Amino acid sequence: MKIGIMSDSHKKVGRSKKVINLLKTHGAEQIIHAGDIVKEEILELLEKSSLPYIAVYGNNDAHLYRLNHSYNLVEEPYVFSVGDQSVTLMHHPTYITYDKDIMIYGHTHHYDARLEKDTLILNPGESCARDKPVSECMLLHIKPKSYEVSYFHRALKTKRWIEKKQTFKRVS
Repeated sequence: MKIGIMSDSHKKVGRSKKVINLLKTHGAEQIIHAGDIVKEEILELLEKSSLPYIAVYGNNDAHLYRLNHSYNLVEEPYVFSVGDQSVTLMHHPTYITYDKDIMIYGHTHHYDARLEKDTLILNPGESCARDKPVSECMLLHIKPKSYEVSYFHRALKTKRWIEKKQTFKRVS
């Protein structure tokens, strides 16, 4: 299973569209947005992607609560399954626990991919390129015995995405 992960789009519709297209091009079967969506147009892009998606509310998304029944928006921490893997999705890293297979968060705008206490911790960085001049996202490939994480980043005003891969051994 390949899961596209993005976070912190902060009003940047064009950059979000490029991220979604990149993830689809690399075989994403589902997209997860780890919060700070900010604009409904970004939810529309997720909806139009033709992929299943989940988006968690971030600290800048209170105005989107009125759209709760129009899009697949969830509150943090949100627990769900992807195949045989248990996943917790949140925006704020304050909710990190190590009782699930995978923890996905946003908010910090910093890429994070590590295995800690048998839990894969993931943050795709920022799609918006607000705190640094790069747009970021990741693709998680859940394999039978490993997780393969592809981190993508693209400098502003360039078209080329750079990919860095990491592999982590699955415990369960």
